Amino acid sequence: MPYRVRENLFIGNISDAAEILQNGSAEITHVLSVLSSPSISFFTEWRSGLTIPAKEIKKVYVGGSENDLGDGSKSSLSPDKLLYSLEYAGKDLKLVRMAVSIRDMESEDLLDYLDVCLDFIDRSRKAGSVLVHCFAGVSRSAAIITAYLMRTEQLSQEDALESLKESCEFVCPNDGFVDQLKMFEEMGFKVNHASPIYKRFRLKVLGDSYNRGEKIDSSKLGADPGMPTGVSSEISPSPNDENRRTTAYRCKKCRRVVALQENVVDHIPGEGETSFAWNKRRSGNPFNKSDEPECSSLFVEPLRWMSAVEEGALEGKLLCAHCEARLGYFNWSGIQCSCGSWITPAFQLHKSRVDISSV
Repeated sequence: MPYRVRENLFIGNISDAAEILQNGSAEITHVLSVLSSPSISFFTEWRSGLTIPAKEIKKVYVGGSENDLGDGSKSSLSPDKLLYSLEYAGKDLKLVRMAVSIRDMESEDLLDYLDVCLDFIDRSRKAGSVLVHCFAGVSRSAAIITAYLMRTEQLSQEDALESLKESCEFVCPNDGFVDQLKMFEEMGFKVNHASPIYKRFRLKVLGDSYNRGEKIDSSKLGADPGMPTGVSSEISPSPNDENRRTTAYRCKKCRRVVALQENVVDHIPGEGETSFAWNKRRSGNPFNKSDEPECSSLFVEPLRWMSAVEEGALEGKLLCAHCEARLGYFNWSGIQCSCGSWITPAFQLHKSRVDISSV
């Protein structure tokens, strides 16, 4: 039996969903399936002899127009990946079922599915009642509902999960999902692709896929701000803000734009010189931090002009796409900044090799 979390909101497992889809329900009108495969045939594979009728309403892909981020920022999902499918399903095709494909793994990207899932739950509760289910009803469905409680009731990740446990005591999202829910909280209960928190997450996802041996093609790299289309689309003034300016970083030698401020991935400064020379005697006042130099490098997201990155090397030089001047280095295993912070993966531009201007 599904557990009631809030009015018109239930959590359950695949068995609960199959029962409702097969026999109908006096209460539940909508189903959100969070399984490794979005296809209704997943139920047949789980239990042979079980056939659930379904009629497709629509399929939406990550690069689709209704999911266009419109702010030049990128999701960490591949552009051609199915974001969700929507169908009439079950007995007499009376239920509306939305399905997203998320595996119960710590490295899985949960953040990029939250908005569509939470919106679906909202709409479903207004129209009837919704069951959110995964395979066991423990991790994936719990993570989605925790995010929903966080957003709708302005609860911290910990408080939202505790509140869910009052309805269903054995829920336990995996540690990777919990970390992403904490990021969701830090971003103000929305997935802000332009946020430094999200950018660091996106880089980590990219690093994980590189380490799994997946090809990093240009679709996973940020737009080249030095291309005419790149500059115009990324930084064209909006009607509401005609004076919008952004910081641009240009190759010192040929003045080509190599990065914009929105491509920069901020990091928390480390311990400076002490990170490198822990065994050296520290001179002067150890508490006087004001004389510490600022970072000598910028770290950016991987961009389409970085040909060596697309060629699949683990590490290498970053050369200007126009004049081939050496601008910095990249390393999928990470680089230590002059401030002592370790950035992984790292796409580093030396400040001495670029000029800062406004565009």
